[in-house]
Amino acid sequence: MNSRVESTAVMARRIEPADSLDFFPTPPWSTRALCVHVLPRFEPVDTNTGLFPLMAADPACGEGHMALALREYFPTVTATDIFGYGFGGIADFLHPDERFAPRDWIITNPPFNLGPEFVLRALAIARRGVAMLVRTAFLEGEGRYSDLYRSNPPHLIAQFIERVPMHRGRWVIDGKSATAYCWLIWHKVAPRTADPAFMWIPKSRQLLAKPDDWLRFGGCVDLPKEHRAAQLIEKAKAYREPVLTLAQVRAERRPPAAATLADIAGELGRLL
Repeated sequence: MNSRVESTAVMARRIEPADSLDFFPTPPWSTRALCVHVLPRFEPVDTNTGLFPLMAADPACGEGHMALALREYFPTVTATDIFGYGFGGIADFLHPDERFAPRDWIITNPPFNLGPEFVLRALAIARRGVAMLVRTAFLEGEGRYSDLYRSNPPHLIAQFIERVPMHRGRWVIDGKSATAYCWLIWHKVAPRTADPAFMWIPKSRQLLAKPDDWLRFGGCVDLPKEHRAAQLIEKAKAYREPVLTLAQVRAERRPPAAATLADIAGELGRLL
């Protein structure tokens, strides 16, 4: 009777630092779902190229899972991240001293704990719109409402009717999840709305996944822990799973302090 005491809601929780980088790669098909089902409500597609004739940016690109998928729909996509995952440039999107060139659309999967900051920064930079892939739970919370939604409600909530499985540090092709996700859209050229519109994103995983995605995006399959291949992967630490904070990353990138006259005199004294 009490064999299943834990609620599946527990599976949606992640315990990590409050300003964790929160790296969970985005399944490519979920980005394509945005471009196929959601963005055409706001932007026309060029009939000659089949692309949105606009520039997009992903400021939390990770290993490029979202940026590469966006490139299938935009002629120009720039990608950066605060941490060097091996794709795109390195830039701290939230640092006030970082300067980002304006883009028509800022589209990203932001760290959950830093979501409001990402949205507000993106709204300040984007020329036309902002699209954020977030857990549906991101819609609730008194703090988020006060800091973000009260003054900047999204124009559209686009809820996936199927789960979008995300796993720390890697894209699992056959992954499963107890967490619900949606796209939030802010369209800066449209009139401000008091309450957002709502839409369902139809089933897209099978339709929009491509046969070569596993090769292009470095996907893997969700092997049982006792499987020999899974044990070798764990032993080799093949998947990078950093649980770093903004403070830790910024400390690593901080330039050395300027030398004082006393420092120089001390070094010269050791040479004599």
